[in-house]
Amino acid sequence: MRTIFTTLFCFLLCASYASAQSPVGTATGKTINVGLGYSYVSHGDGLSHPVGLNGANASFTIGYSRLALKADVGYARAANVHGTGRHSDVLSYLVGPVYHPKPNRHFDPYLQVLVGAARVTGPAPLKGGGFLLGGWMTYYAWAMGGGVDYWISSSLAIRTGADYMRTAYFDPALAIRGRNNLRTTATIVYYFGRPNRK
Repeated sequence: MRTIFTTLFCFLLCASYASAQSPVGTATGKTINVGLGYSYVSHGDGLSHPVGLNGANASFTIGYSRLALKADVGYARAANVHGTGRHSDVLSYLVGPVYHPKPNRHFDPYLQVLVGAARVTGPAPLKGGGFLLGGWMTYYAWAMGGGVDYWISSSLAIRTGADYMRTAYFDPALAIRGRNNLRTTATIVYYFGRPNRK
């Protein structure tokens, strides 16, 4: 009897060890996360060289399985743009779907498409030379890109991402013209329950 008990105990011990080495479970359920961190925007201003803006990014995401809905607010600013003594900034507020293709134990990649609006301020180059100083505009905006969450604990992750972001501002003829931006982010994300996605 003692031999049987010892044998069964060894089998159970080995089975629990083997399951501990298996990938994270794939149960589905609702997840909520919030993120806060740093943002860099390479802002196309209609001149040959884009302006580098530094700032912050915040997000709130509600998801189920591999799909989620994300609200994203970003603010980035640069001082003394083109030696004018004026600053330039981009305040974006976007919302849209997020898709997680194939997560694993440490990394969780994602793709996103966000739409909304952005307020852009700063000097605008004029057709005859010089700049329009003190201008600002709020217009439709969208962003498309992706990134990855790297888990540092069961509820915390470091999220890095890059997006092509389209905003609008005045061109040299003072007409509204689309602006190309590249946005990169690095944020700390807190999950209310670590997601397990099928």
